[in-house]
Amino acid sequence: MRIVIVGGGPVGLMAACELRLYGIETVVLERRPDIDPTIKAGAIQGRGVDALDRRGLADRVREAGGERLLAFQNLMRQHGIRGHFSGMFVLREGSYGGEPMLPVAQQALEEVLNKRAAELGVEVRRGHRVLEWHQDPDGVTLRVAGPEPDPEADAGSEADPYELHADWLVGADGGRSLVRKGGAFAFPGTDGIITGYQAVAELDDPDFVPLGWNRREHGMVVNGPNPGRLLLVEFDGPPADREAPVSPEELQNALRRISGTQVSVKAITTVTRFTDNARQADTYRDGRVLLAGDAAHVHSPFGGQGLNLGLGDAMNLGWKLALVARGQAPDSLLDTYTAERHPVAARVLDNTRAQVALMRPGPHTDALRGIFAQLLAHDDANRWLTDMMGGDDLRYDTGSGLDAVGRFCPDLRLDTPEGPVRLAERLRSGRGQLFVVTAQETPDAALTPDAALWIKTAAEWSDRVEVAVGTSVEAPSRAVLVRPDGFVAWTAESEQSLPEALGRWFGPAEGE
Repeated sequence: MRIVIVGGGPVGLMAACELRLYGIETVVLERRPDIDPTIKAGAIQGRGVDALDRRGLADRVREAGGERLLAFQNLMRQHGIRGHFSGMFVLREGSYGGEPMLPVAQQALEEVLNKRAAELGVEVRRGHRVLEWHQDPDGVTLRVAGPEPDPEADAGSEADPYELHADWLVGADGGRSLVRKGGAFAFPGTDGIITGYQAVAELDDPDFVPLGWNRREHGMVVNGPNPGRLLLVEFDGPPADREAPVSPEELQNALRRISGTQVSVKAITTVTRFTDNARQADTYRDGRVLLAGDAAHVHSPFGGQGLNLGLGDAMNLGWKLALVARGQAPDSLLDTYTAERHPVAARVLDNTRAQVALMRPGPHTDALRGIFAQLLAHDDANRWLTDMMGGDDLRYDTGSGLDAVGRFCPDLRLDTPEGPVRLAERLRSGRGQLFVVTAQETPDAALTPDAALWIKTAAEWSDRVEVAVGTSVEAPSRAVLVRPDGFVAWTAESEQSLPEALGRWFGPAEGE
């Protein structure tokens, strides 16, 4: 059994780590020989932070964030804010707790995930580019160009392409995904209306505009939060050629047009050009081929939601694909991947479109921003928007009438005879978790008939679901079944029985 992932960015690496938790041979093909140094995302928030914590990676990412993390967290605490919407820093705390944000460069996150993938035995082939692929009922065959030989060697100018067979293929190869383009995936959406730049550059006047987000007559310019970091937005249509190198003159001219100053660019460390096209695959699955991250959905970077969204895809897909690939769950489990993740991305696409609309220069947008800011002064409105931006209010439609089922489970703690147990630490195995809550300090002697039955039932899925029994003052129910991605699958109050829930999400019991 082999699963191939095309794309070695955060989403592809995260998905690969998820699969290796189930012992599946996993190969990642990444066309770049090294991690891309171009400026990209600068933070992880909301459910993305929790995802890393529940795989034991949050501390590594915090360490990678270094001084950047501490400075940003202190700034947020000082002003009592969590984030921004369209450059308005008005978002406060959400409803569901947890660490709201981890400021870290995407490259540092990739280094953490790359190291974790190596620890788990993922085979990452850098410099390997997929040329084409096709699938049949038994799997997927890829034609791959290997890394170019050393020009000083006598091996010729090009590496010979090779074939690679996969039982399943995951496309995590970005917005221009070759995997998506080669499959039966439509990619509808809206075209871009802006030209944007992200850069780290040395300027002759670092204070040419105040730190933060500055709306001007001809667009938006963001100065900071780190020295030399810039974000520019012009409403003059999408760039004619997004792939062409950005010269210092081009960046300087954009800076001057938007800011109305004569600031000069002395040097560029990194720069990239972007637009706000917003598109989404109509389905995330075509037979044995699945999409995740930007391969499945693209949008502008405003609000810093892209990494969250991609990590959420990887967490949702990984355990489902692993169980189906191992023959432990029916093929239909994979259909829940599109059903659950497609609406999440659709909402992100809409809120990024709204943020672009609220950035437009002019008095009409000025008036709209003013009203919007007044609305967000109301706690309920602010909490609603904050929850949406961080994914804190996410609830998958599992068919249950209970509000708790389908929601992300808080980090529950149990006191057991062996010591305290934390849900986030238990989930690091990649298995489902059944937490059974007892009323006394001696759980084994205090089991109710229901609790004893739940424990006995879960034992029939012991290769996929782990059980913890103990006391708790914070558990929302006498028993909670949590999926490997951290979402509640069942509680003691559910209409569905525990065996039904276990069968739905983890396949038939052992021996069936």
